[in-house]
Amino acid sequence: MTVLKPLLRILAWFILSAVSAVGIAACGIYIYLAPELPDPDELRRIELQTPLRVYSADGKLISEFGEKRRNPLSYAEIPPSFINALLASEDDGFFEHIGIDFKGLARAAIELIRTGEKRSGGSTITMQVAKNYYLSSEKTFTRKFTEIMLALEIEQYLSKQEILELYINKIYLGKRAYGIEAAAQVYYGKSIHELNLAQIAMIAGLPQAPSAANPINNPRRAIDRRNYVLARMLTLNMISQEEFDQAARAPVTARYHGPTSEIIAPYVAEMVRREMVAQYGDAAYTAGFRVYTTVDSTSQTAANRALQSGLLKYDRDHGWRTPKPMATLQTLAVTDTPELAEWLKKADARYDIDWPATLEEWNSRLLARDDMGLIAPAIVTRVMPEGAWVLQQNGERWLPFSAMLWAKPYINVNVIGAEPTSPADVLQPGMEIWIEETSAGPLLAQLPEAEGSLVSLRPADGAIQALVGGFSPSSNQFNRAIQADRQPGSAFKPFIYSAALAHGFTPASIINDAPVVFEDAGLEATWRPENNSGKFYGPTRLREALYRSQNLVSIRILNQVGPHRAIRYIESFGFPRHKLNADLSLSLGASAVTSMELATGYAVLANGGFAVTPYLIDRIEDDNGQLLYQARPAVACRNCPEPATDPITGEPDANAAIHAPRVMDERAHYLMISMLKDVVTRGTGQRALVLNRDDLAGKTGTTNDQKDAWFAGFSPDLVATVWVGFDQPVTLGRWAFGSNTALPIWVDYMGTALADKPPRPYEQPDGIVSVRIDPVTGLLAAPGQKDAVFEYFREEDVPKELARPARQPDNEGQPAAPEMIPEQLF
Repeated sequence: MTVLKPLLRILAWFILSAVSAVGIAACGIYIYLAPELPDPDELRRIELQTPLRVYSADGKLISEFGEKRRNPLSYAEIPPSFINALLASEDDGFFEHIGIDFKGLARAAIELIRTGEKRSGGSTITMQVAKNYYLSSEKTFTRKFTEIMLALEIEQYLSKQEILELYINKIYLGKRAYGIEAAAQVYYGKSIHELNLAQIAMIAGLPQAPSAANPINNPRRAIDRRNYVLARMLTLNMISQEEFDQAARAPVTARYHGPTSEIIAPYVAEMVRREMVAQYGDAAYTAGFRVYTTVDSTSQTAANRALQSGLLKYDRDHGWRTPKPMATLQTLAVTDTPELAEWLKKADARYDIDWPATLEEWNSRLLARDDMGLIAPAIVTRVMPEGAWVLQQNGERWLPFSAMLWAKPYINVNVIGAEPTSPADVLQPGMEIWIEETSAGPLLAQLPEAEGSLVSLRPADGAIQALVGGFSPSSNQFNRAIQADRQPGSAFKPFIYSAALAHGFTPASIINDAPVVFEDAGLEATWRPENNSGKFYGPTRLREALYRSQNLVSIRILNQVGPHRAIRYIESFGFPRHKLNADLSLSLGASAVTSMELATGYAVLANGGFAVTPYLIDRIEDDNGQLLYQARPAVACRNCPEPATDPITGEPDANAAIHAPRVMDERAHYLMISMLKDVVTRGTGQRALVLNRDDLAGKTGTTNDQKDAWFAGFSPDLVATVWVGFDQPVTLGRWAFGSNTALPIWVDYMGTALADKPPRPYEQPDGIVSVRIDPVTGLLAAPGQKDAVFEYFREEDVPKELARPARQPDNEGQPAAPEMIPEQLF
């Protein structure tokens, strides 16, 4: 006993010395590192990097941009079941410790001494917050001590709830997801509140290895980690045995969900992205801006469907371009057994690519294909006499022969072959094809080669209601709505006629529709323009010439007005002057413009004659919902009072409405509207009559050799332009015109976009009168004349002369001698 006392005394002094040494070392390290420690109170003011989000006018998500997907939650919004899962997985003593788990640190130290390796064990959630917000991920003693000291300070400044809130919003959980709400959306396409216990445990287990052990990259490892979390919850009495058993047996249901767009509007999203980057630089991707566009979700959805449906129909009408098989398989069986590789070996099949080993991998391959809207990819697996089996994302499905009867072989744009007699005439095993879902069932499809665009504006202020720049941005990022300059053809004629009405013409003015020849030394050949019909109609009233789309009348109108004078008038409609040809070809729409520019011009016609500027961004908010920008467009307003002015400065009130300038006399506008309505009721736009509205007006357009097909039209509430053509201008075919190629798309779109807007008549302004005229001469009708028609005039332009009883013979098809127009006018 006497011997033991000195030994115990020595041991006690040794322990005391060791503890003192550790304490002194800790104090020294603190004194050394303390000046460099950040202020933990800054965490309350921290701004999390969140992506740029783009919304429709009615608050539906269009897209998001930025490397870090994040949806911050407050502590009160965190489901209790997730808090339990997270604490069981990461730090079950979180609400009891002071920021440091001494047992965990001791365990990590012993492991370091035993293995010689520095590991991350022993970190509490508070320590992870310190690391995530302030420190690097390097594993050094200095960083670990700094982490510990920061954790202690954080616990002094913040509540446990605040610390947990910071953690769940900052932690990286794989697949660009930062925070638990973003992870729930990425892996399950749902909010964290909608997940079941197995899914919650899966996300709670991700912080340890978010890239290597997430359920998409490594499902097996993710299951192991999930079940570990569940087991810890069971041990800590957070869940029952029954709940554990059910969740631990649950299959992996995670798959990648990209940004959850509620509306498909990729061209709109890209336009916003460019504007935001131009204004805010790289901060656009990280500052959490929320951009609300003018796009109406219903109209945008209708525009997507209408353009894709129209292009798919045009494509079907021009035949089946047989795709090359993905593999030279005779047969490919896809059954409930997933091991396709084994089947292929037994079948001794020869193939050109590495076939995936399982049905799951096949589905992943199909899922990897870019979204194409109305059509989805498929692989032909077996061809039968009555149809074919095709593989899509969720297994095999039957494609009946009736769904491929349209697939007559494409020979050229004007010629197709005979109707197929069997499925084998169309499909082979191994072909990659497309399927369109229709009300009648699946329909064989192919990716169209022809392209198109649709732009729709609110005429009152130019707000973009819908915009589609092509069949799919996945196949080509080129935005044809704003980047493609194409000749509008006859769709440009209303602006020539508007210029004529502004310079003394009336709807009853007579213009001779007769041959004309242009001679110019700069031209390779003499130009002899014709009407599309190839006929000449002789003297024709302006109204008739417009709804018949007579080219020669348009040329003579512009010749009389003068190209330069007409351009000065037309550019006020929103057309860039440098794009307008200062010659007579302008009358036939030979000046290339974009779909947006044409829609802007038609908005003037739709809104009563006021020039508006298209705009897409309605407002911008920061991450806290504070308003950063609010659009103030100029608004078309008839009979509106002048804006109020500041009584001191005389400047317009900053909050007063901005009035769009009038660029078209209201009486000339009314005459033009009445003529364009006739295009719909009597002319090339009659397909629009199916909408059963009396407030529609517009104009078709087809360029030389049918390289471009257009329809531009409107009601008082909405304007839309549709273009169809090939990116490299070639003919759409001899039977493709604006009336049968572009107009059906316009009708499909407007039918939905105007569904909740009742017809609205255009108000007849003062100074417009309606009188009976002779339809041949445009003069006042003789008393009792049976074929007289009513026509609108400005009251000072009413004809004074009566028509003669004797009638001129109809000279249709009997052209007069060609008139020579001097080259200086061309």
